[in-house]
Amino acid sequence: MYAVSTAVSQQSELDRAKGKERRRDSSIPRNADEKSTFEFGGAPGVALLMIGFPLLMYYMYIGATFYDGHLPLPGPEQSLSDFTLHLFNLAHTHAFPHRRAWVIYWTFLVLEGLGYLYLPGVYGKGKCLPHLNGKQLDYYCSAAASWYVTIVAALALHLTGFFPLTTLVTEFGPLMSVAICSGFLVSIAAYASALGRRAQHRMTGSHVYDFFMGAELNPRLFRWIDMKMFFEVRIPWYILFLLTLGTALKQWDELGYVSGEVAFLLMAHFLYANACAKGEELIITSWDMYYEKWGFMLIFWNLAGVPMSYCHCTLYLAHHDPSTYRWNPMVLAVWAILYLFLYWVWDTCNSQKNIFRAQERGVSVTRKTFPQLPWRSVKNPESIPTKTGDSILCSGWYGMARKVHYTCDWFFAFSWGLITGFNSPFPWFYSIFFTVMIIHRARRDIERCRERYGEAWREYERRVPYLFIPYVF
Repeated sequence: MYAVSTAVSQQSELDRAKGKERRRDSSIPRNADEKSTFEFGGAPGVALLMIGFPLLMYYMYIGATFYDGHLPLPGPEQSLSDFTLHLFNLAHTHAFPHRRAWVIYWTFLVLEGLGYLYLPGVYGKGKCLPHLNGKQLDYYCSAAASWYVTIVAALALHLTGFFPLTTLVTEFGPLMSVAICSGFLVSIAAYASALGRRAQHRMTGSHVYDFFMGAELNPRLFRWIDMKMFFEVRIPWYILFLLTLGTALKQWDELGYVSGEVAFLLMAHFLYANACAKGEELIITSWDMYYEKWGFMLIFWNLAGVPMSYCHCTLYLAHHDPSTYRWNPMVLAVWAILYLFLYWVWDTCNSQKNIFRAQERGVSVTRKTFPQLPWRSVKNPESIPTKTGDSILCSGWYGMARKVHYTCDWFFAFSWGLITGFNSPFPWFYSIFFTVMIIHRARRDIERCRERYGEAWREYERRVPYLFIPYVF
């Protein structure tokens, strides 16, 4: 592996940042990482999730593929047992995880792993970890290079005929099954490995619950590949984009053109995956990286849940003639412009927050990844000091609304469903799921910030009373 010369900040800056970070986290009790609480209804709840969500994925796949996008329901003369057997036969016949699907899926994972190691990137420092005596882990962030190499390689494979990207659409069922199986297998391996190496943290004593939430905080393969970061950025969002790209190429091959709706979705998925890749070094201090353990919840969701369930907007467009979902061209153009505007808000909002945090910690990495948008940082930002040593940013977008980035995220999810129309419920799965999740996350974030920052957070709420939409709500 090699590093770009601009990747690493001056060592003195890192040392100062490390000392500052240790002071900031001094308010966290040394035994904080030993505390355990039950979420999602405890062991029974997570057991239902681990069983129910894969079944839901198969149900949506069958409805999207064999019921013209409608809900699969028993026929007038069909018993529940016969209907269940019918669904099982459809899944077994059309979504069996055959050898070629395994080769496709795991070749992609291995190649992305090699890209993680050997493509150009930047280094960053994570937060000080209490269970490692305040140590900051080093992270190598090469997702931006991996992203563009992935696109070029995928198009080259398609254009040469070596691997048509339309295969991702035509073989979606088997690939989904491989992703589901891989989610379980990797989760089992991760849990067993953590227990075998005594690397577990915050265990509850319930194997079912601990398997779901995870045992290890910072698993690394070959001491280099941080598994949480690798799975969070590259796997789900690259696959989702490639599925949509495969749909666009499928339309081009069959119709001789790409519909405006597919082009819109391709733009949307490109922008989202591109944003995740270009900002990879900014997630290393996020809650997922710092606190969440690497268990079934994160592993399955990144390997299977995100790419194989968020894609139903893509599948609907792939399986239907453009005449069945065509928008008025002017309306579509206006919506695309609105989408780009909200993307600018979302991108610069997250950039302002992350640059402020990096500068506050004394370590800031300047990158020239695409796109570099105006107002990505705030000069001389106003902030509120807190008892933990952190400061709360109250300038820029965060001086207008406290969760404006959630509003943009919701608009993206809503648009992905809306572009398909209202003839099928499955493209709306992500929109509905995300709405519920974002409301829960916003409430959780508010409670956590009030507890962590106390009066400083309440002062922020007084200064910025709007939550989602500036000057409205």
